[in-house]
Amino acid sequence: MMSLILADLRRHAAGVLALGLLIALASALGLAINLSERAVRLGSARAASAFDLVVGAPGSETQLVLSSVFLQPAPLPLLPGHVLASLRADPRVAYAAPVGFGDFVGDDPVVGTVAEVVSGLGHLAEGEVFQHLDEAVVGAGVDRPVGSRFHPLHGRATEGGHSHREVEYRVVGRMAPTGTPWDKAVLVPIQAVWRAHRKEENAVPPLLAAAHRGEGHDHDDAPANAALDMAALADPAAPGVPAILVKPNTIADAYKLRQQYRGEGTLGVFPAEVLTRLYGTLGDARAILSVVAVGAQALVGAAILLTVVAHVLGRRRQIGALRAFGAPRHAVFLTVWLEVMAIVGIGVVAGFALGAGGAALLARSVGAASGVVLPVEFRNEDVWTLLSLLTVGSIAALAPASLAYRQSPASALRN
Repeated sequence: MMSLILADLRRHAAGVLALGLLIALASALGLAINLSERAVRLGSARAASAFDLVVGAPGSETQLVLSSVFLQPAPLPLLPGHVLASLRADPRVAYAAPVGFGDFVGDDPVVGTVAEVVSGLGHLAEGEVFQHLDEAVVGAGVDRPVGSRFHPLHGRATEGGHSHREVEYRVVGRMAPTGTPWDKAVLVPIQAVWRAHRKEENAVPPLLAAAHRGEGHDHDDAPANAALDMAALADPAAPGVPAILVKPNTIADAYKLRQQYRGEGTLGVFPAEVLTRLYGTLGDARAILSVVAVGAQALVGAAILLTVVAHVLGRRRQIGALRAFGAPRHAVFLTVWLEVMAIVGIGVVAGFALGAGGAALLARSVGAASGVVLPVEFRNEDVWTLLSLLTVGSIAALAPASLAYRQSPASALRN
């Protein structure tokens, strides 16, 4: 029987290949949607896990998280300096790290912050944390070796940003990979960012415009390689910052701080909470795409079923000859069913491989652009999906097999 099935599949190789490809593409579509949506959830959740609480000025919670955690450039309103000073002096806070944006090295964002962010994200792979105004720490994905020097750009290189020629940083350390957008970031002291933009009154990025209104510690006359003055961060009149990354001591402290800084002048958010709402929107989009995928699979299934039925009807004389030579009905039934299942099985398995490969390519492409590592992972539910498709295919294969079973050898040979 198996030799007969293989011979028949080889004889109709072109048709079998076409049907298998249709099944593979239909199966791949649904799997790619599920794997990609899951990868976005896992990757973004892991990227946000390093930051418990973000404090910014009133505005969009989503944009605050996208800018401060995922480093997506946007003109955030600035927090006054006294908010940073208050948070850094709060006994409930392990550290409060300001973040300032606006400059780039090539297309890698320069983030003004403090040394605690490095330990908050992970650890250094080489070198040391910045301790002077002209020092920088690069993320694992930044193509600049320790010891190299660079001038920051006001704006992206691909968008025609101009260089701060009077400002130069030296790379003193490199962070270990974190799987977050911070792997593509260049970290410099926030005091150096304030200093650089005070010196360019006419080229101040919108995100740092309020820095010129600060009346606190001034580093303009200090040497470019001066040691960091951490007292400036405790000055209520210090320049403003777009956001502050806060590490509370306990979970209870996190909720109290979030409540305290959700007032008229500040906005405290849990990144994970904001992402949950985004996941809801993402889930709605996934549901719509899943319906489209199921509809496509149903149409492909119906087309394949019609094709296979037509193929069986076209083989009436062959089936009649088998019956005339003594092949029992159940053998003919099983032969046709196994042929259809071979096509369905190969198509579904190939579709899962194709869908996984497509999801991995998409995750790699999006990850390279965003800096977020998007893990494509299989789970038990994917196995159940595979088994469900095979089960549906096995049931659908009963139709052509039943036609062959009921066929009379005499009538088939007469026709």
